[in-house]
Order: sequence, then C-alpha cells, then structure tokens
Amino acid sequence: MTSDVQVQALPAQGWRRGIDLSWPTFALLTLVLSVLVLLPLFWLVYYSFRSDTGGGATFDNYIALVVDPTLLRAYGLAIGMALAVGALACVIATPMAWLVARTDLPGRRTIRMLVTASFVTPPFLGAIAYEILAAPNSGIVNIIYRSIFGLEASEYLVNIYTFSGLVFAIACFTFPYVFTLVANALDRVPSDLEDASSILGGKSMTTLRKVTIPLVLPAMLAGTLIAILQALTMFGSPAILALPAGFHVITTKIWSLFQFPPRLGLAAAAALPLLIITVILLRAQKSILGRKGYTVLGGKSGTPRITKLGPWKWVAIAFVLTVLSLTIILPYLAILKTAFTGTVGDPINLSTLTLSHWRFVLFEFSATQLALRNTFLLGFLTATAVTAIALIVSYLVTRRSVPGSGFLGVLATAPVAIPGIVLGVGLFLSYANPTFQLYGTIWILLIAFMTIELPAGYQQMSSAFSGVHPELEEAGRIMGASRLKTLWDITAPLLRTSVVAAWCFVFVGTIRELSATILLTTANTKLVSVIIYDLNESGDLGAICVLGIILLAASFAVVFVANRVPVLGGSQMNARG
Repeated sequence: MTSDVQVQALPAQGWRRGIDLSWPTFALLTLVLSVLVLLPLFWLVYYSFRSDTGGGATFDNYIALVVDPTLLRAYGLAIGMALAVGALACVIATPMAWLVARTDLPGRRTIRMLVTASFVTPPFLGAIAYEILAAPNSGIVNIIYRSIFGLEASEYLVNIYTFSGLVFAIACFTFPYVFTLVANALDRVPSDLEDASSILGGKSMTTLRKVTIPLVLPAMLAGTLIAILQALTMFGSPAILALPAGFHVITTKIWSLFQFPPRLGLAAAAALPLLIITVILLRAQKSILGRKGYTVLGGKSGTPRITKLGPWKWVAIAFVLTVLSLTIILPYLAILKTAFTGTVGDPINLSTLTLSHWRFVLFEFSATQLALRNTFLLGFLTATAVTAIALIVSYLVTRRSVPGSGFLGVLATAPVAIPGIVLGVGLFLSYANPTFQLYGTIWILLIAFMTIELPAGYQQMSSAFSGVHPELEEAGRIMGASRLKTLWDITAPLLRTSVVAAWCFVFVGTIRELSATILLTTANTKLVSVIIYDLNESGDLGAICVLGIILLAASFAVVFVANRVPVLGGSQMNARG
C-alpha cells in the first residue's frame, strides 16, 4: 500500500515542479522596467541636445538655461518656494506631532485620522479651495470682511494670488509628510531616556530640548526634505495660483514650453536640472535617515512618556484647531458650499441652495462621462498592473532567487526621483514620434501612471515580504512547486492585506495625478484632474467642486473598503501585522 502511494505521488510531484520561470520572468521584468524608466530618460537627454529649429546636436538649450532670465527666474522662484514650504511645514507639523504623540491633548486619535485623511486631498484641489476662500475679489473671506466693515469691492483682507499665498496653500497639503514622520518617531522614543533626564534634575522643557528633539531630529529633517521635494516638483498648485499672479515656477515654465510654438529641446534641457535636484534631495533624505538614529539596548523600552499640558491645554487645542481648520475643515467646507450654491459669494440658505452644478456636470457637460470613465479605468488598470509587478519584483529581490535581481529593485525604485512634469516630457518625446504614435491614446497615460506609482507599490510589497519567513516558501519548493507557483499559492495569500493596501494606494495616487497628465492628454483622453484644471481656467468653480467631491468620495471609498471589508483586509491578517 505504501509503495503504491509513493509511485502515484511521483508523477504529481513532477507535474507540480514544471518549468521554473524565474529566469524568463526576470528577463521580461527587466525589459518592462527598462522601457518604463530608462526609455523616457534616454529621449529626454537626446532631445536636450537637439535644436528646435532643426539641425544636428547643439548646446544652445543648455546655454539658454543660464542666459534666459525667464528660466533663471522660474528656477529661483521654484527653489525659494520649496524652501519656504519646507520650513513652514516643519514649523506647523513638529509641535502638532508632539502634542498628538506625547501629551494628554484630547482627541489625539481623531486628529491623527484627520491629518492622515488630508493625504487623500489632491494639492491642486486644495489650491482651488483657497481660490474660493481667499481670492481678492470673489473669495469668501474677503466678501465677509467687506460686508462686516462696509468696504469697497476693491478692498480685501487676504490675497491667495501671491508668492506667500502660494507657499501657504502648498504647505497646507504637504505638512502631513512632516507630521507623520515626526509623530511616528516620537512614538518610538523610549521613555527610559526621558526618565533618566528627569532623575538627573532635568525639567520638562530641558528634557524636550536636550533629549527628545535630538532623537526625532532626523525625522524632522527627512520630512522637511520631502515637503521641499513635493513643492519643487508640483505643477497643479503653482499653475492655479502662480500664473494668475503673473509669475512662473519651473514646472509651469516647462509646461509653457509645450504651448504653441512648442520648444521641445528647451523643455527637455530645462527638465534635467529638476531631475538632478530631485535625486540630490532624495539622497540627502536617505542619508539623514540612515546615519542618524538611536538603538535601545537591554530589552524592551518603556511606553512613551505623556506630558500633562495643564493650563496650556486650551492653547494647544486652539493651535490644533487652527491648523485643522486651515488645512482640512475650511477647504472642504468651501468646496461643499460652492458645489451646492449658485455662486461663490451666495450665502447659504434655502433660496440659494441648488443642484444646478451637479446637473450640469453629470448630465449636460459632455466631457464628464468620458473623463470619469478614463480616470477610473486607468486607476484600476494601473493599480492592478503595478501591484502585480511589484509583487513579483519584490519576491525576486528579497529572496535573491535570481542573480542580479537587485537591479530590478533599482529600476522599480528609480522613478521616485523623476518629477511628474519631467516624466511627462520624457514620455511625450518617447511615444509621440511616428514609431510608436501613442500620444492621444490611453496607453501613454497607462505607461505614465505605472512609472509614477511603481516605487510606491514596490516599497510596500518589499516591506511586506520581510515579514514572511522564507521557510514557508522553501517547504513549497521541497514539495516540488516552482518559484512562481510558490509565490502564487503560499506567499501571496499571506500578503493579501499588503497587496490590497498597495492596490488602494496606487489607485488613489493615480486618479489624483496631474503633473505628468497635463502634458499627455488630448480631447479624447481627458481625465478628471485635467478637466478640473481646464474648468479652473474658465472660472467654473461650481463644476470644479462637484468633480472634486466625486474624486474625494471615490478615494475615501476605496480606502474605507480596503480597511473595513474582512475578505479584503481581514481582521486576522491585520492583527498579525
């Protein structure tokens, strides 16, 4: 009986072993990632040496970068804006993170949830919200100000169409990067060190200044660099607020070079310094996080030390409410109010409430259905493709199953250093030529979104793989399964929570993308983000707010479903992680 079972098992084992597709998969992924990442960069460099008027190679485009005052001013304003945003975001986020993580401030969990929710808000939609609030003529704040004091229509209290207004609007939607890193760092600071400071006579402020802040300083610097990078490479907010103010930053200047008559060579040359600055900032951020830190010796550290605010509690509450009002509450209320009233300046009452903007967007505006269909289709396709690629690449890299697999990790991470506007230029130059003719199709947008979102998907899946012990996969290999079958049957089910989280993260990132999209869409491939930008130029704020609410609702719905539906996340899997 035993011998019969063994004889019958052998063919099954041989069938299950099949062909190991690791090498063909590695080769295919190397080709795909090279096309996604390296091809646009190649054409970007190539065109930067080409003259827009014809002819051979030339350095004229690079010479223009140092002699053209408009380009120099655009770069100068962009760098100044980014530094100011980083500083303001750090000033806002650091004390708020300390209040939430290390004090007895009421509602700390709710505050964290609200700040985290602001990640979902596209910065360009936030800029439009501040147009509604603080435009000099039609802004709600200025209307109320003039009404209270009986001032002329030319008088105003705030003006968002200024350099300082641009810095403020961007900082409102980049400070969560600093807040999240600092709050997480404060959560990890062991109370033993702070207790030791107290035993030695250090007061609360002394301990905060000499112990706590130095330990979280790397997180503060890293978060500030991320905020600087986000501001420097952003297109939407500067296009909405800087152009009406009469000045360009480098992202809007590159976009203007694509307007008629296009100057593609100069646009390519102008994009390369932005790419180099981005790489330098990312290297600096990695160096800060990698070299500075602390190690706890001697076992488990104590729980974080909570500071009692005492009479300062009300000051802290006022500070936090002010920040939340400026970054979340007021912008969201402005969008909701504008979507349901006739004009921005209308008061809210039964006579002014209307669904006309919703009727126009959903039933009368011909571009809406096409834009919604394109946006959600691309979101689904991008999230599915990126998650699948990230899953396989992370497996090959973390398990080192193929020699040279680390190169795949480099390719998968590299797009994080490519600003969206730079990638848009590279993809336009790569696929708008007669060889591919992808410009004007949905495929060039899919390529762009896959490239942009690949690093996020790869990083999440790579972190998830580190929590699954390879012995489980080795058991499958011993039983005769190939690497890919082991990945599909054993590892992927264990990672379903991380897979769903990565899919949702990529989906939300895709439907809110504008920087690269603005250069790659045509009339037949419009997306919601581009429609919002186009409507802003025509001043149709009611329709913009309706589309913005739809975009936000879809984003929040995806996040909610991923976190609440057991079959997707599963409370058991969440408890494990």
